[in-house]
Amino acid sequence: MSEEKENILIIEDEDPIARILQLELEHEGYNVGRAADGRKGLEMAVSGEWDLVLLDVMLPELNGIEVLRRLRQNDSAVPIILLTARDTVPDKVSGFEHGANDYITKPFAMEELLARVRNLLRIFKASREGESDDVLRIADLSIELMTRKVYRKDHSIDLTPREFELLLYLARHKNIEKTRDEILSDVWGYEYIGDTNVVDVYIRYLRQKMDKGYRHKLLHTVRGVGYMLREPDA
Repeated sequence: MSEEKENILIIEDEDPIARILQLELEHEGYNVGRAADGRKGLEMAVSGEWDLVLLDVMLPELNGIEVLRRLRQNDSAVPIILLTARDTVPDKVSGFEHGANDYITKPFAMEELLARVRNLLRIFKASREGESDDVLRIADLSIELMTRKVYRKDHSIDLTPREFELLLYLARHKNIEKTRDEILSDVWGYEYIGDTNVVDVYIRYLRQKMDKGYRHKLLHTVRGVGYMLREPDA
């Protein structure tokens, strides 16, 4: 029996780009839907069953960041790759902060985009198939996998989608040192070339939310290596 095709939604107002993306993705064996403006794209993303969304940032009707924000507000966990001509670190951080899983700058090589699509789909498929328990616990930290809620003791911790994914990754690899490059590749979904300080930024966010005020710190810096989520010594 052949595997069911994965569904990808393209939200892109530049018709030549959208057409090429559609042809290439269909050639790779995906089912593809298209929307040419933000409002239509949001409507299709919410109402359909998509395995991944390619989302342009500069869109008519509703810009891509707003589409992304509303999707995450709607509790949609669909993997999203932003397509944009802007590649500064603040722009990338803004996209990730609103819940993007990946980011590619125009003009891009089609081979690179397809590789990122395959990588994200693989990561999310493995994540869905690998969940056996509803709650992941490390010391007094609880991560609810289905609801994506996080608690330290009885205190609820409000995390953005990116912060949650980073915490979940470190929790699944508890007591294991992870380099910045490993975190970027596995959490952001691709081999990141350039500044790795986006990891440091999000580690600071997590520390402020889950370690500040607690005697036992769970998130540790491994000097010269990277970071690790570690249970307190008994």
